[in-house]
Amino acid sequence: MTTQSPTPLWTTRRKTVLAALLTVQFAVAYFVGTGHLLTNDSGSLLPPIGITVTLPVALFLAAYMMSARFRAFVLAQDLRRLTMLQHWRVMGFGFLLLYAYNVLPGLFAWPAGIGDVAVGIAATFVVARMDRDPGYVTTNGFVWFNLAGLLDFATAIVTSGLATGRFPELVSGAVTAAPMDVWPLNLFPSFVVPGFIILHLTVLLKVRALRRASSQHAQPVPQAI
Repeated sequence: MTTQSPTPLWTTRRKTVLAALLTVQFAVAYFVGTGHLLTNDSGSLLPPIGITVTLPVALFLAAYMMSARFRAFVLAQDLRRLTMLQHWRVMGFGFLLLYAYNVLPGLFAWPAGIGDVAVGIAATFVVARMDRDPGYVTTNGFVWFNLAGLLDFATAIVTSGLATGRFPELVSGAVTAAPMDVWPLNLFPSFVVPGFIILHLTVLLKVRALRRASSQHAQPVPQAI
């Protein structure tokens, strides 16, 4: 008797769908950035480019809540692989280089750059801890790592709003966060950041599911009288 191998989580169809979604998102980022469609001309504390950050995340959460099939797919993801992807956050060091060349203000570049690099480096130690102790994924320490990653993005959004030039005393000369609204730097808020946010949310959702399953398993079975 032959046994069938289990269906892989990432089938060719799912990979194709993901590639198509990322291509569309990249195209939208390019169109928005090159067309200067979401520039913060009014100096708003909530930069219009933030729409491109929140929309993909909102669609992800909506799909998770409304589709049991998608929810099962999300909860089947490998936590170690998701955490390893956070290594790429070290590319936030580029913000510090742009600050050095007077492209971005320090008010935005320093917290965004240092925060991203810190999360990227911390991911190395978190993955190592996961390898030593598989149960670490349900601990508060693992949760706090992912919350810190989300806080880094929240800080970047706030500081980019403060660095629009609306408050001249907070920026040096004419250097503002305006370059983040146009191509190619808008690729970060419009394409890169939503992906990392979704990675963090996927991890937190799976940790919540694991904790619930562990709690239910630990509940004592009622004894018959």
